[in-house]
Amino acid sequence: MLVKTYGSAVFGVEATTITVEVNIDKGIGYHLVGLPDNAIKESSYRISAALNNNSYKLPGKKITINMAPADLRKEGSAYDLTLAIGILAASNQIKSEKVGDYLIMGELSLDGSLQPIKGALPIAIKAKEEGFKGFILPKQNAKEAAIVSDLKIYGIENITEVINFFDEKAELEQTIIDSRAEFYKDLDNPEFDFSDVKGQESVKRSMEIAAAGGHNIILVGPPGSGKTMLSKRLSSILPPMTLQEALETTKIHSVVGKVKESGLMNQRPFRSPHHTISDVALVGGGQYPQPGEISLSHNGVLFLDELPEFKRSVLEVMRQPLEDREVTISRAKFTVTYPSSFMLVASMNPSPSGYFNDPDAPVTSSPAEMQRYLSKISGPLLDRIDIHIEVNPVPFEKLTEERQAEPSKIIRTRVTKAREKQSERFLELENVHYNAQMSVKQIRKFCVLTEESKTLLKNAMERLNLSARAYDRILKVSRTIADLEGVPDISSNHISEAIQYRSLDREGWLG
Repeated sequence: MLVKTYGSAVFGVEATTITVEVNIDKGIGYHLVGLPDNAIKESSYRISAALNNNSYKLPGKKITINMAPADLRKEGSAYDLTLAIGILAASNQIKSEKVGDYLIMGELSLDGSLQPIKGALPIAIKAKEEGFKGFILPKQNAKEAAIVSDLKIYGIENITEVINFFDEKAELEQTIIDSRAEFYKDLDNPEFDFSDVKGQESVKRSMEIAAAGGHNIILVGPPGSGKTMLSKRLSSILPPMTLQEALETTKIHSVVGKVKESGLMNQRPFRSPHHTISDVALVGGGQYPQPGEISLSHNGVLFLDELPEFKRSVLEVMRQPLEDREVTISRAKFTVTYPSSFMLVASMNPSPSGYFNDPDAPVTSSPAEMQRYLSKISGPLLDRIDIHIEVNPVPFEKLTEERQAEPSKIIRTRVTKAREKQSERFLELENVHYNAQMSVKQIRKFCVLTEESKTLLKNAMERLNLSARAYDRILKVSRTIADLEGVPDISSNHISEAIQYRSLDREGWLG
């Protein structure tokens, strides 16, 4: 008897429906075809044990299973339940009338219980598109899949629940969540808040500007000055995600199995990989491509602590994603694209010893060591960082202040208003939503300077020995400062503040 059940494979952040054809005939054998990987080939042992432990069995006949389309590589153990239900239906151990109406996925334990799968959200989206009546999957993934409206989601704990459902002995409980309620839940309770930060007013101001314009930022300061603490709080002042952004972000995290049981992600992600990370782990890829850290940072923040300690090759592969805001990974038979629109936040010591320009600490690094250390950051990468800010240690008097600093919620309100102005400005432009994304042509159009501002900028570039690459960055940042003030024109005080945020362009740093 031939029976068809349905599963799904995830490529990139999109799912493809897999038809599992199970045929049982005279003879003895178990034949699984359709480019399955080793995890799928081993499924027969898990299925056999799970069925035996729940009073069912693998039929002692010739079982042929085809996973179509046969030229598409299938991987992972999430097809266990799909195969098991197909075998039971084809051997007449359960009724087969309804098995083709549902998309079925789940990894089986030997006792028949279900283990969570990866990619539940993109699979659910595809199931809805293809008109399935429902999606049967492990209970741990049910809330994640239930984000998709107009699709019945059944979270199960054991294979017997599915068997009883198809045999019409019991009903499955449908998982229903209110996506909008989940989206707004705990939105104003970030894990890290700027109210915890003592002092550092100038650095907090620069981070507010970076958040308002979507600018990449690098913090330069000695150990213990608070670079990491400040960076962890940047995502708390970014504008709240839209529902569409939340869905995009959840899809990417779903593919790698990093979505919490609560379902929809409503907080912007903050990723902080170790400096020993490989090129593939950062950008994505592998034999079976998976998203890397820059895609997991989509719509959020990627924090690179101690930037010069990262391998030069790792930093260089980031340049294209920073420009294009997506990563394309090509293989011989297919190509996958992952979104990667993130804010880069980096930190570094000013020298190998960490105390360059500190009058209270001896300089223990030679000029040659300094040059080697700073040259690890290439000019093209630095070109993509709009704001450089020096972070100094906090004085004892500031640390012991009892007055609470301004909370993230208030800063976020100002940032959100500035972003709204930018959304209106770029309404007719594609792929430009905030100031950091402006091209040279758009800078000339939206960053018009007065004669006074031009003179100030010209003098600053000559006196401070600013590089030519700093010019456009200063204009972008000054446009954001004006937006935060709620004024339409860029004035000389906006330019003068933006000039302060180009520390690494000055002679004596990376020169």
